[in-house]
Amino acid sequence: MKITTNWLKEHLETELNENQIIDKLTDVGLEVEGVDSQSGELDEFVIAKILKTEKHPDADRLRVCDVDIGSDNPVKVVCGAPNAKKGLMTIYAPPGAIVPKNQMKLVVSKIRGVTSYGMLCSESELNLSDESDGITELSSKKYEKKIGENYFPKSSVNVIDISITPNRADCLGVRGIARDLATAGSGTLKKFKTEKLVQKNKQKVSIKIIKEKNQGCTSFGSCLITGVKNTESPDWLKKRIISLGQKPISAIVDITNYVMIDLNRPLHAYDADKIDKGIIVRNSKKGEKFKALDEKDYNLEDDMCVITDASGVLGLGGIIGGTRSGTELDTKNVLIESAYFNPRSIRKTSKILNIDTDAKFRFERGIDPLSIEQGLQRAAELIKKICGGEISKFDIQKIENVKDRFIKFDMQLFEKITGFKIDQKETIKILTNLGFEIKKQKKLLLLKVPTWRPDILQEVDIVEELVRIKGYDQIKVIEPEKVRNKDTLNKTQKLFHFLQRAIASKGYLEAITWSFTDSKINQLFIESNKEIKIVNPISADLNVLRSSIFSNLIININKNLGRGFKDLSIFEIGPTFSGSKPGEQQTVVSGLRTGKLSRQSWIEQGRLVDIFDVKRDVIQSLVEAGYNKDKLYIDDETPSYYHPGKSGRIFLNKGKEKVAGFFGDIHPNILKELDIKAESLVGFEIFLDNIKQPKKLLKNQKTQYKYSDFQKSERDFAFVLDKNFKAQELIEIIRNVDKELIKSVKVFDVYEGENIDENKKSIALNVTIQSLEKTLKEEDLNKINQLIISTVESKTDAKIRS
Repeated sequence: MKITTNWLKEHLETELNENQIIDKLTDVGLEVEGVDSQSGELDEFVIAKILKTEKHPDADRLRVCDVDIGSDNPVKVVCGAPNAKKGLMTIYAPPGAIVPKNQMKLVVSKIRGVTSYGMLCSESELNLSDESDGITELSSKKYEKKIGENYFPKSSVNVIDISITPNRADCLGVRGIARDLATAGSGTLKKFKTEKLVQKNKQKVSIKIIKEKNQGCTSFGSCLITGVKNTESPDWLKKRIISLGQKPISAIVDITNYVMIDLNRPLHAYDADKIDKGIIVRNSKKGEKFKALDEKDYNLEDDMCVITDASGVLGLGGIIGGTRSGTELDTKNVLIESAYFNPRSIRKTSKILNIDTDAKFRFERGIDPLSIEQGLQRAAELIKKICGGEISKFDIQKIENVKDRFIKFDMQLFEKITGFKIDQKETIKILTNLGFEIKKQKKLLLLKVPTWRPDILQEVDIVEELVRIKGYDQIKVIEPEKVRNKDTLNKTQKLFHFLQRAIASKGYLEAITWSFTDSKINQLFIESNKEIKIVNPISADLNVLRSSIFSNLIININKNLGRGFKDLSIFEIGPTFSGSKPGEQQTVVSGLRTGKLSRQSWIEQGRLVDIFDVKRDVIQSLVEAGYNKDKLYIDDETPSYYHPGKSGRIFLNKGKEKVAGFFGDIHPNILKELDIKAESLVGFEIFLDNIKQPKKLLKNQKTQYKYSDFQKSERDFAFVLDKNFKAQELIEIIRNVDKELIKSVKVFDVYEGENIDENKKSIALNVTIQSLEKTLKEEDLNKINQLIISTVESKTDAKIRS
């Protein structure tokens, strides 16, 4: 919505200057988006000087002039004026300018082979006088130092662009904005003055609104003005129209636009002589066509509100008129329409036909249904004053009456919501100025909502009206308490997010999939769980709740492999389901890896990902979460969807209370079943619900790093022991021999076969020995070696391999 302070002051008696008005507009919720200088038709006409003239090579009466317009280089203009001569001060119009007299837009053109850039103007062409024999001559003494400046002074009045929210349709008129400012103490709203019209005759054009389903028009007011002389608008009206970026057309059209912006009352003018046997307002029928004022042909659908006559469609009600009944300069009899159209009907029709007009913009937001007569009155006054004519009586047809809307308002609600008080007297004053009619009912106020405020529906809307007028700055700013008495997240939630970050930090990309999956794929991972079918699945391939996150991850792995991605690491954290009852689910972190590591490295040979990669990922994540690595227990009992010889399960301790996770190669049969062309596919699962929360935080479990200034020694041992004995147990036995000296124990070979009994295996380990206090001598090393051998042999029945 664009306004000027001059126009605003026609409705508002105020002593505020423009900047103060702008600040107040923002205070009452009418955000000012920008303030621009007022543009006009004559802004581009500048003072110029002819530097030299030459005879046109192909025309005796034309001259080619070099013209100084205040820029770095003079411009060439072809001119036929007899007074065009060197040194003449005149007025220059550049390409793009519009000549006031004939409204012709100037362009760069060739005149008899010579390119002319713009035009030197006569007084007649500028509407300064009737003199047209030559170009305008200016005083050299007065204008010599003003070359390049605008000849016509620019208006000092700025255009204020206000962003009107969809609920404030009443402020799409200048008077509505003035009402808000007056209520907020920025002045006094002037009384709306009307002139007494002489209305002798009845309105002779018959009007009929068809009562039918989805009728978009409920009231249609009209006024017939005969014997008018349509003409160019007077300067004051043209300036009003131009100031808001619109183009003056004719007095009658400009008046309807003026009333729309001034009072938020869209109108439409018909040439009454072009209406065939009266107007009928009805719903359109599919296939009807009409040509609109924007020169476009529109094909209509069913149930669009149309204004018609006996010959067909005249226009779309509340949106745009048609060319067939449009007014022209020779129009003698004018029918003014002032109607009310249903916002929903307007919005639906304009969206289907992709039409956007000023009238549509207002009607779809909801204008005052009782402003019909006011709009006719104002338009008739102006047309009579400017164009003359005889005014008929107003004819207002209705198929529906406007119902009053009442709200009971409790004053205590205001303080409860805003935190500050406002007394009843001031409340009544504010609401009365905004147009509410008020009756006191004990502790309540019974408010009759003004018809121009369709957005006021409930008590809280009244609170909003009061607080925006009183000022949002009255609301005290209370800073929130910054003392945290308890953690935002509980321990389970913290573990959830920590593991999410821990897995991602190891190169995995997080996938987010449905909790539903394909039953055919789910069967591969269901184990002994019951299949949980969905009664109304969103698609045929998402028909069961997943028993394992692998069922969705493996689908996405396969899709990406098919698109040429060979090396993938993805994971998801979320629920899996073991039953249909509440609580029969658990939270799991699952991940899959496929492809090679260092596939394209120039310094490192690539290798396929394997069980030990995912084992490391699982153990490292658990350790990072605060669980003791030395207490973790691993065995090889895993679900059937893992490779039986290349998989393992993890417990937090030897007690084997609950499984903390699984890891390993995915079973080859599953890869074959799903036709997965992967070089390798390994995965892991961590069960959050089976993990007991560590008593100490990770930061409290970390021990101080100690380093030794003394050299380390390494010794290799090979033990022959029972085939089913776990290598991890052997590592723990050796590590516990002397925790101060033994820094690390690593398995580097497991052998079964020749020279080893059938039920035995050989495990070779590398042991790193280092003291923090001294350099170990040979006898110290021999002593620790013997202690390692004797301890292992006594606890495992193992024998050192010679």
